[in-house]
Amino acid sequence: MMKINIYYGGRGLIEDTTIYAINKLTEVLEELRVEVTRYNLYEEKNGINMLPNTLKEADAVILATSVEWFGIGGFMHQFLDACWLYGDKDKIAKQYMLPVVMASTYGEREALYTLIKAWEMLGGIPLEGLCAYVDDHVEFETNPDYAVIIEKKAEMLYRSVNQKVKVFPNSTNEVKHSVLKTPSIDLTPQESEQLSKYVSDDTYVKKQKEDIEELTQMFKELLGDASTGAEGEFVNDLKSHFTPIEDFSAVYAIQITEKPKALIIEVNGSELRCYYGIKEDAEVLAKVPYQIFKNITNGKQTFQKAFMSGELTAKGNFKTLRMFDTIFAF
Repeated sequence: MMKINIYYGGRGLIEDTTIYAINKLTEVLEELRVEVTRYNLYEEKNGINMLPNTLKEADAVILATSVEWFGIGGFMHQFLDACWLYGDKDKIAKQYMLPVVMASTYGEREALYTLIKAWEMLGGIPLEGLCAYVDDHVEFETNPDYAVIIEKKAEMLYRSVNQKVKVFPNSTNEVKHSVLKTPSIDLTPQESEQLSKYVSDDTYVKKQKEDIEELTQMFKELLGDASTGAEGEFVNDLKSHFTPIEDFSAVYAIQITEKPKALIIEVNGSELRCYYGIKEDAEVLAKVPYQIFKNITNGKQTFQKAFMSGELTAKGNFKTLRMFDTIFAF
C-alpha cells in the first residue's frame, strides 16, 4: 500500500487555504487507496528534529506551507534543517515531493521554488507543485475549477509514485556533490535518528549544557592553576622584587582583568605570600588590565602612576596602596 506523508508548516488558522488544499489532496489520495499521514509542524514544534524519522516509511511527501508575509515560515525551515542534519539521505533520494504553497501576500512562487530547491539539495525528487495567491479564502475554496486543479495534482502525484516517473537531472545535485557538504560528523542513519531524539529532548539538552558549562569551568580553573598558581605568572616577579619593611603589613587583592581569580598579596614584615584566589578582607582592592600590570612588574610604570592615570582602579586604604611601589621595587 502506498504511503504519503503531509508536512504542514502553517499556523493552523481557519482562513489558511493551505489546509483546504491538503484536505482536498488527502481526500483524492485516500480514494486511490493511499495511506496518508499528516503532521502539523506547529503542533510538533518541540519534536521537529525527530520528524525526519517519519520519512522512512513514506513513498512520497507533500510539503505544504503558507506565505503570510515572507517566505516559507519558521516551522518548515526548521523541519528542512532537521532533514538535512538527521534525515536518511539514501531514503530521501528515492522520495517524490509535491510542494503546496498558498499565499495571502506576495511571494508564493518564491516560496514554491524554495521548497523545490531544498528538496533537491536533500537529494529528493521534487514534482511540479501547487501555488496560488488567495485574496478571499471563501471564494477560493468554493470555486469548483480550483478544486479540479488540486484533484489533478493529487492524481499526478499518485501516478508519479506508482510508475516511478523519471525526471531530468538538475545542476543542484552536481553543486551538492562538489560544494555543499553534509555535517563533518559521520553518522549512520541509526545514529542520526538517536541524535535527533536527544536534540528534541529539552531535559537532555539542558543537562548536557549544564555538564559542558561545568567541565568548561573546571578546565578554566585547572588552566588557571597551571598558569597563575603559587609559582605562576607575576608571583615570581613579586617575590624577586620584594623589599620588606619592618612592622609593615598589608593585604592586596589585585584583579587582573584577563585572569579568572584575583592575585592575592599578603605582606607581614619580611614575610610574603602570593597566590591566586579570593580574599574578602583585603585592605586594597584593585582592578587592572593584564598589560598594565605587566608594565608595572617590568618597571615601565609604577602602581601609583597607573592609579593616578585611571588605568588601574582601586578602593580601600590609600596609604597602603601608595606603599606598593615601596615594598616592590621593579
